[in-house]
This record gives sequence, C-alpha cells and structure tokens, in this order.
Amino acid sequence: MAIKPKYVKQLGGILLERYPEAFNTDFETNKDSVSKLTNVESKGVRNRIAGYITRKKSSAAANA
Repeated sequence: MAIKPKYVKQLGGILLERYPEAFNTDFETNKDSVSKLTNVESKGVRNRIAGYITRKKSSAAANA
C-alpha cells in the first residue's frame, strides 16, 4: 500500500463530509461520483480519490 498524497486525503475528506450519500463501497460508483462532483481532469487523480473514498467507506462498514 502506498502512502496517499495530502491532496487526495483532503479532497476525499471534503467530498465524504459534504456528500456522504453519494459514495458507497463500490469503486466504479465512487469513480462516477468523483467525476460529477469535482472538476478533476486527470483520470489517475480521480481514481486515487475514488479509491481512497472506497477504502474509507469499506473500513467504516467493517467497523460498524
């Protein structure tokens, strides 16, 4: 596992805080949501943010 860049964590945290209902534990759904809710043009950055959010949601679901 690589260490996530600060901008991925910050933007992922903001998106989860503002739009918690837009994300779930499915990467493909989260990828589409990140595309709709941000102006990130880079596919790689979008996928990193979506992956970060997916991991956060998965760990939250496992801990609940």
